[in-house]
Amino acid sequence: MDKDRIAGSAKEIKGNIKQGLGKLVGDAKLVSDGKADKAAGMLQNAVGGAKDILKE
Repeated sequence: MDKDRIAGSAKEIKGNIKQGLGKLVGDAKLVSDGKADKAAGMLQNAVGGAKDILKE
C-alpha cells in the first residue's frame, strides 16, 4: 500500500470530522474547510491507488 493512500485516507477522515463539527456548531467556514480536506484526501488516495497499480 502506497503512503499516499494512507495519508489520503487520513485527510478524508479529518475532513469528515471538520465537516461534521462545522455542521454541528453552525460554522460555514469549518464545513467548507472540511469539504476541501475531504476532496484533497480523496485525490491523494486516488493517486496512491494509481501508484499501487503501476507497481504491480
